[in-house]
Amino acid sequence: MASGKRNAFPGFGLSMGYTLVYLSLIVLIPLSAVILKAGTEGWFSFWEAVTDPEVIASYKLSFGASLLAGLINSVFGMMLAWVLVRYSFFGKRLIDAMIDLPFALPTAVTGIALTALYSKNGWIGRYLEPFGIKVAFTRLGILLALVFIGLPFVVRTVQPILEDLETELEEAAASLGASRWQTFRHVVFPMLLPAGLTGFALAFARAVGEYGSVIFIAGNIPMESEITPLLIVSRLEQYDHVGATAIAVVMLVFSFVLLLAINGLQAWTAKRSGRGV
Repeated sequence: MASGKRNAFPGFGLSMGYTLVYLSLIVLIPLSAVILKAGTEGWFSFWEAVTDPEVIASYKLSFGASLLAGLINSVFGMMLAWVLVRYSFFGKRLIDAMIDLPFALPTAVTGIALTALYSKNGWIGRYLEPFGIKVAFTRLGILLALVFIGLPFVVRTVQPILEDLETELEEAAASLGASRWQTFRHVVFPMLLPAGLTGFALAFARAVGEYGSVIFIAGNIPMESEITPLLIVSRLEQYDHVGATAIAVVMLVFSFVLLLAINGLQAWTAKRSGRGV
């Protein structure tokens, strides 16, 4: 009879080897090919491609709208998760199921549906038009599409943490004289913050690379409402493969740095929360 505890999974060497091969084939090799392709015509051509005014404008729009959409989803995603976990009401199961709708819908269908709703003659857009509020074919439409496709990431990340959160901690804080706001700020929010940052990172990453749901509602006006993924596709259609890969490399580097910073902040907040408890 073996004295050690038998592990159901393969040994470390086999598991690590499979992991490295899988990551190399799926992630590292394709990304390395993009970087090598971007540098085939030299540094000057690369710099010229990524610093074109039209490209820089698309960077600002893509990253700015993605960050703003992530922040909006972080706030309202937490609120929605709180309602679904802490309250019982008619139609709760339906609302809970509808949250996953952006996962199931093809992105092109999402874009067409949002455009039909918020265009000048759309079901909602026709009521906004008299007030001078234009959604479709503007930056506001891009933000709306990014919020729509990113909301489930925050809700589904925060929801399990709320379900496991013991209400005894809130009751103890209340018995010590803490107000509802103080209880949320000092007891609940620190426990939700790491999960909220994870949801924000996922929503941001999805928004940065979103294409299908945005192109129909964006208007795609250069220097105004043209996102970077669309610009990459346009370069490929013009057979400017080096320019397209150069823009893709910049998107890759910026996204990786931002996600690394968010993950570092998430680890730091989780560590502090653990010490606080």
